[in-house]
Amino acid sequence: MSHSEYRLNSRSLGTPKGVSSAVGPHGAGASPGDKKSKNKSMRGKKKSIFETYMSREDVSEGLKRGTLIQGVLRINPKKFHEAFIPSPDGDRDIFIDGVVARNRALNGDLVVVKLLPEEQWKVIKPESNDKETEAAYESDLPEELCGHHLTQQSLKGYNDSPDVIVEAQYDDSDSEDGHGNTQNVLVDGVKKLSVCIHDKGKEEASAQVTKDESTPMSPDTRGLPEKSPQRSAKVVYILEKKHSRAATGILKLLAEKNSDLFRKYALFSPSDHRVPRIYVPLKDCPQDFVTRPKDYASTLFICRIVDWKEDSNFALGKLAKSLGQAGEIEPETEGILTEYGVDFSDFSSEVLECLPRSLPWIIPPEEISKRRDLRKDCVFTIDPSSARDLDDALSCRPLADGTFQVGVHIADVSYFVPEGSQLDKVAAERATSVYLVQKVVPMLPRLLCEELCSLNPMTDKLTFSVIWTLTSEGKILDEWFGQTIIRSCSKLSYEHAQSMIERPSEKIPEQELPPISPEHSSEEVHQAVLNLHRIAQRLRQQRFTDGALRLDQLKLAFTLDHETGLPQGCHIYKYLDSNKLVEEFMLLANMAVAHKIHRAFPEQALLRRHPPPQTKMLGDLVEFCEQMGLAVDVSSAGALNKSLTRIFGDDKYSLARKEVLTSMFSRPMQMALYFCSGVLRDQAQFRHYALNVPLYTHFTSPIRRFADVVVHRLLAAALGHRERPDVEPHALQKQADHCNDRRMASKRVQELSTGLFFGILVKESGPLESEAMVMGVLNQAFDVLVLRYGVQKRVYCNALALRSYHFQKVGRKPELTLVWEPEDPEQEPAQQVITIFSLVEVVLQAEAVALKYRAILKRPAPAGCLSPEDEEPGLEPEDTEPEDTEPEA
Repeated sequence: MSHSEYRLNSRSLGTPKGVSSAVGPHGAGASPGDKKSKNKSMRGKKKSIFETYMSREDVSEGLKRGTLIQGVLRINPKKFHEAFIPSPDGDRDIFIDGVVARNRALNGDLVVVKLLPEEQWKVIKPESNDKETEAAYESDLPEELCGHHLTQQSLKGYNDSPDVIVEAQYDDSDSEDGHGNTQNVLVDGVKKLSVCIHDKGKEEASAQVTKDESTPMSPDTRGLPEKSPQRSAKVVYILEKKHSRAATGILKLLAEKNSDLFRKYALFSPSDHRVPRIYVPLKDCPQDFVTRPKDYASTLFICRIVDWKEDSNFALGKLAKSLGQAGEIEPETEGILTEYGVDFSDFSSEVLECLPRSLPWIIPPEEISKRRDLRKDCVFTIDPSSARDLDDALSCRPLADGTFQVGVHIADVSYFVPEGSQLDKVAAERATSVYLVQKVVPMLPRLLCEELCSLNPMTDKLTFSVIWTLTSEGKILDEWFGQTIIRSCSKLSYEHAQSMIERPSEKIPEQELPPISPEHSSEEVHQAVLNLHRIAQRLRQQRFTDGALRLDQLKLAFTLDHETGLPQGCHIYKYLDSNKLVEEFMLLANMAVAHKIHRAFPEQALLRRHPPPQTKMLGDLVEFCEQMGLAVDVSSAGALNKSLTRIFGDDKYSLARKEVLTSMFSRPMQMALYFCSGVLRDQAQFRHYALNVPLYTHFTSPIRRFADVVVHRLLAAALGHRERPDVEPHALQKQADHCNDRRMASKRVQELSTGLFFGILVKESGPLESEAMVMGVLNQAFDVLVLRYGVQKRVYCNALALRSYHFQKVGRKPELTLVWEPEDPEQEPAQQVITIFSLVEVVLQAEAVALKYRAILKRPAPAGCLSPEDEEPGLEPEDTEPEDTEPEA
């Protein structure tokens, strides 16, 4: 490709908000599709850019015959002209090339596509010069696989102390990041990693770099895992517009000042590159916008798409509101919530009327008589220290024969949410609480979340319990389900429980523990925690022996300034034995309830399945590992888990390499999904891949997940406490689909919130330094996992103080040799060899664009040639701790 061709390609890739110039014949002055705005001479003559959608009847017929395929559209946030839908056979995704082929569908929409003739299928090549965002693709990790839990997010500490530590939230891991700056975003497909599988010998590229002139880059010269074209298609119908059609962004004047359009419309430029540019009527804009456009250059607005006609590159929209300054926490947060359709409005008076009126509320005597009374038992909660919505409590009583009676007690939310009530409808619509770094958008009114339902200590609470008789080895001898009443004796934090685990024979001073009710002693609680820990260890060991998989991901926790709310610092969240303790019993309860409701209602059980990973992508990754001399068995979840555990030692370099590979293997994983058992006929598809179990559901977090409320109702019916469910399987599946959609949106919002706060931290406290490990090597750039913060970034050679750099492939492995310009002219230039799994030092620096930051490689030692073999791994211990919290099992 010539230099000029490269520049054109770079420009189209970098067109940040809208469509590339190749989309159609119209530039910024193209018609918004308003017939009245057209020149009379042009009427009827304008060519359509997009195809007319097929009729609903033809679509139904095509889907039945198999000539059309439906799926959820995913647009690559890194290259907005690339989109995909999953292949029905689980093989490689189907590629949709360009905005025209996408036919006005937006990210997340359920679309119908028609395959193009085979001669039009494309070979997709990654670009080394793509600067739009760094590693910005989706991972689909269920929380059972990576142990993410949401209840940490609570701000009680906001009122108590100047510095509040809050954990960045990760839901069940269907992660995507349109902004490219969050720490959990994964590398851009295995294609970026699988280097030169078919190439033999060496392929070389080198460039000189001067301070005044950046070297023109050429497209990535690495080989792909395969050279065969990818099935390509075009969108012919949108079955469901799941994208909110709302976007945040900034306003600009149109370029052509003399056009009719200039007098009627402004151009809205979305922050999310996957959303088209939008014409908005000037009458919606601030009065002085036309005369003083620069005053609004950094003002964030929300715009909603109202139409997108066939003859216009750009959509037509309406400004919803002005948010405030770009880069500030609250405007950016409101924009994120709105874009992803999160209802953060106050609960209506109709909803609040469903709540108990007389407070403090007391459990009616007739309700107590219906339940098993556990108020005298030693029951306690273990949660993050700042948690307010306490869903779950635990108990463990030793029995005379050496066995244990272990209970999981879950808040009985369904008691307070009558089916069909206005409260029920709003909770079903919200479907999940959304956890941001600085606050929570609750699914239920706070009176329920934090008081009536929350299992606060020293108060009587309504619960749904699963109680087992277990041996010390974790073998289940007996199982009981039922509605109960408990009185928690203490609210332990994970740190409290951890100190009990680490000091098994010590009496822990009272001042180090939270209040414990006088009916129970700290020794009794301590012993219960130790017994639970020992049983949990056995359960966990058995789960992994039986073939479970876990991919721990680095996750950030922030310290916020009490006055300003700005991040003061961050650290990788540590996953403790106390987290694992709670996780094991939540998993056990969820599996037990899944079997119970499926036996009772084989056609109407709301369950949760996790399909196996995408086979083609997994195969590419295995081939990549073989290149790197790593033997990975992916024949099952357990085999993969054993491989990742066995490959690596305990030295710091190995632990860092494990983080990188864990991140890579997260990429082919699919989402876990709620489903109705009566809709999916093949019971083999019910399985949960990561947990390697036949049946699973969500029962343990009804305060923050509506699916759990539905499961509680099913369990109550199975036990004869309420009528059998009067719901058609397809209606229940529709609710399951909505829960899936809202959980995915919640996950995206949480990641973007974390990205927002990390961007602010880099801006306010940067530059930030860290060790990083190389994940992928391109011919003029390389990707790194920044180990201290868990973010993935691309480092560009032309942004470094290099004299030259040289790319080659040694066998199948890519290698970049960097020749640094010496700071002292009398010194020899230092050479540095970059290969996959090299450990390097990077600096994260804020950029001029609000909250964007880049990674710069630190200059190595003055002389000599540094290769990966020479590098001394220098990870700090805290950087290698596997971070995670209780899963949302």
